[in-house]
Amino acid sequence: METGLVDVIVVGLGFGAAFVPIYQAHPAVGRVAIVDSDAGRLREVGDRFGVHDRFGSLDDALAADGWDAVHLLTPVALHAEQVALILDSGRHCASAVPMATTLDDLDRLIAAEARSGRNYLMMETAVFSREFFEARRLRDTGALGRLSYFRGEHLQNLDGYPPYWLGYPPMHYVTHALSPALALAEARVETVRCLGSSRLTADRVGVAGEGFGTEAALFSLVPRDGTAAGDALVANITMSFFQLGRSYLEGFSVYGDEGALEWPQLEGGPMKRFAMAPAAAGQRGRPVSVTDVRPPGAPELLPEPLRPFIDGGHGGSHPHLVHEFVSSIVEGRPALIDARRAAEFTAPGICAHASALAGGAEVSVPDYRVTG
Repeated sequence: METGLVDVIVVGLGFGAAFVPIYQAHPAVGRVAIVDSDAGRLREVGDRFGVHDRFGSLDDALAADGWDAVHLLTPVALHAEQVALILDSGRHCASAVPMATTLDDLDRLIAAEARSGRNYLMMETAVFSREFFEARRLRDTGALGRLSYFRGEHLQNLDGYPPYWLGYPPMHYVTHALSPALALAEARVETVRCLGSSRLTADRVGVAGEGFGTEAALFSLVPRDGTAAGDALVANITMSFFQLGRSYLEGFSVYGDEGALEWPQLEGGPMKRFAMAPAAAGQRGRPVSVTDVRPPGAPELLPEPLRPFIDGGHGGSHPHLVHEFVSSIVEGRPALIDARRAAEFTAPGICAHASALAGGAEVSVPDYRVTG
């Protein structure tokens, strides 16, 4: 940051191309470089956005001088190794989800962030989406009342995806469905019970070995701040990647004792807001009003040049994620989803898959808070 601006390398242009113009528009970003092993894609994206600095591999990019941060958008199996490499090179690192797929690798990346003195941010779209900002507003204004229950779903057919997705355990990708509950409740998962449904057929068993097309789990939540748990809170999450004849669905719903916000059953539809009214004298139960909601996406939280990008995919989260990553570096503070918080979002899914393989046995989730 010799110029006072953050120079950023974007790695992986399949999904990552969408982030290039956002970084270019950010007022605190200087140069932007791109990396991809596909020479044709590297050339096309570079030409489209006028990017001069191009690299054919992450190793080549990290060998170059003068770059402050790396945004990693490579296949899941590469995340742990590449994040550690980036942090150990002295660069800040943002990474697509999930953080990793083993508990050992979560510990490894927590240690790498601490050792490097650089920022790690897991780019979890769900907690920077317009839908999440609306749920948080309802929580903060008291419209939900006391939080009482969460539901999350991610149903997606991965047939025909690249080979590294074959047989992928659905719960290993739980962060999109679970993280809104953890963020809204300011909680972490203590234990999980999970059942697998629809055992994978032989043609879908991949590198992870035997598993299930669908996994359904109950996660018990406890406060992150160490206070007494009080009322029990549960997140009910269903994940499915194979052998389910249903269109794509990825979202969350939050319920309180005064109201609720539900994800639409068909992607693209409006959310539903429920509000309890006072019961009339002699009336059984309380009336509930239902309103269609299409949240605006909190543009006021973004610098002016980034606001046009709020209409993009993943609930308009991309400019918010870029702004959080860059701001955390400029302000010299940990990112909101640093390595420990990212582990709290990721480890429950790893433990849930282990529970499913064990027939639904209760599995404790590690505590990643700094204590003592």
